Amino acid sequence: MIGERAEDRTVLRLSGADAHGFLQGLVTRDAGRALTYSALLTPQGKYLADFFLLDRGDDILLDVKTDIAAAVAQRLSMYRLRADVAIEEADISVVRGLGEAPEGAHPDPRDPRLGWRGYGMEGGTPEIDWDALRVAACVPETGIELVPNETYILEAGFDRLSGVDHRKGCYVGQEVTARMKHKTELKKGFVTVDVAGEAPVGTEILVGEKPAGTLFTQSGGKGIAYLRFDRAKGPMRAGEAEVTWSSRPGDNG
Repeated sequence: MIGERAEDRTVLRLSGADAHGFLQGLVTRDAGRALTYSALLTPQGKYLADFFLLDRGDDILLDVKTDIAAAVAQRLSMYRLRADVAIEEADISVVRGLGEAPEGAHPDPRDPRLGWRGYGMEGGTPEIDWDALRVAACVPETGIELVPNETYILEAGFDRLSGVDHRKGCYVGQEVTARMKHKTELKKGFVTVDVAGEAPVGTEILVGEKPAGTLFTQSGGKGIAYLRFDRAKGPMRAGEAEVTWSSRPGDNG
């Protein structure tokens, strides 16, 4: 089955004797022979970038949003020091699709509803409404819901999206992430909400006159919202749209 080209993605290739150990100390989840979803954080535990990792033995592919690819490469190079690691942009296509995955493709590790991803494959013209699938699965997107130096990955649902491994060794931002995991109850986070009407991405959600969160991607009467759980009760407003939330934290985001 031929999927469609992911035209907004860039693949970085990491190679060299120290590539695996280098990434181990930096990212929230290790690269594996199966596709993994991971992130790079600030020392304060805030999101910088998210990406997919694929260990091919001789090298590691890093599949990242094109808008932040150069910044990710620069950040990784800053940590490289004397490690034997080469970081370069690779001329490798990213293809994604739904249904039965072709040979050599990998299930999207975030949610089964997001299908599969393949590398170096033939791909057709983009036609799938990925925003609708993301909203249904409450999967945040780079540069929309996920904001560098602002987002905390546990509030973004990275536990549910298989984007963080709490058993792996230390990585940048690990102490703050572990403290949020084990010592606090999340009071804010991304959830899927019902939306009657439309509002621009980033519109503030209000309960009466009190801020309760922010509305982001919307599709088919649903939306991804970042909410303060203690205030998100009953009808809410986001501009001209009415927003309601009926799920408990942990149901779908």
